Amino acid sequence: MSKITTTLLKSLIVNIVLVIVKFIVGIIGKSSALVADGIHSLSDLATDLVAIIGSKLSNKPADDEHPYGHGRIEYVTSIIIGIVILILGLTLVFNSKKEQIPSIIVIYASIFTIIAKFLISRYLCVVGKKLDNQILISSGKESSMDVISSFVVLISSILVQFSNIVPFFKHIDRISTIIIGIFIIKIAIDVLKSNINLILGEVIRNEEYLEKVRDIILKIKGVVKIDDLKVIKLGSYNEAKIYISVNKNISLIKAHDIAHQVEDELKINEELKIKYVIVHINPIEKVKKNKK
Repeated sequence: MSKITTTLLKSLIVNIVLVIVKFIVGIIGKSSALVADGIHSLSDLATDLVAIIGSKLSNKPADDEHPYGHGRIEYVTSIIIGIVILILGLTLVFNSKKEQIPSIIVIYASIFTIIAKFLISRYLCVVGKKLDNQILISSGKESSMDVISSFVVLISSILVQFSNIVPFFKHIDRISTIIIGIFIIKIAIDVLKSNINLILGEVIRNEEYLEKVRDIILKIKGVVKIDDLKVIKLGSYNEAKIYISVNKNISLIKAHDIAHQVEDELKINEELKIKYVIVHINPIEKVKKNKK
């Protein structure tokens, strides 16, 4: 079982527990905000399942119809996650009509969920960035919004206990439900926006990363300079398109060997996550080798 799948399964277990706790306590404690927060956790649960499936599909090897592998399925999966979150958020906002006075048990449940969701959201984001996996990062961001929504429930549950002193506070639970719905809508839009850009083929512009790629290429004997370099994200791995100049007087076999060496050196560097390399050779007069 891969590290990605293991991480998602841990998140799945946490979300199952939270969904049960929030729904039971929300119903018993008469808190529509906590029930809404439970729906939020249910969306986490659903998206974790979608994420696990997407992660497995994105790691399928290349085939005749998909010569660059299935990495972009990761982005499609994240878009599905975003759509699910958006629908749930809109549903919460437009169906928050009933007003209730939650019991004090909702406060304790909210504290528990805040701690649990904070820990799992941080875990997902840290592992996602370490593995450069968009599914984990998207799931982690959505989970972080659950922390905020649970905090909103906590504050509203405390304030509503004083509704006999401040009459307006009796509306707090309903207002909190709307706020949670807005939080969910916002994270959904962010997830959709980032992954639509990625599925269109986002070029890596991190200069530190590109400098590492250039350094590897320019250390190869026979490479005079780099004319152009583009690294495109394909899910959890990348594709490099490189134009290099070599001495026009070398043999075709030698130029071919240089291109293969560039490809091999980039692929064996696990930090770069480059799985596919296209090298174009440009013949030029022998000049002093560039450092860029």
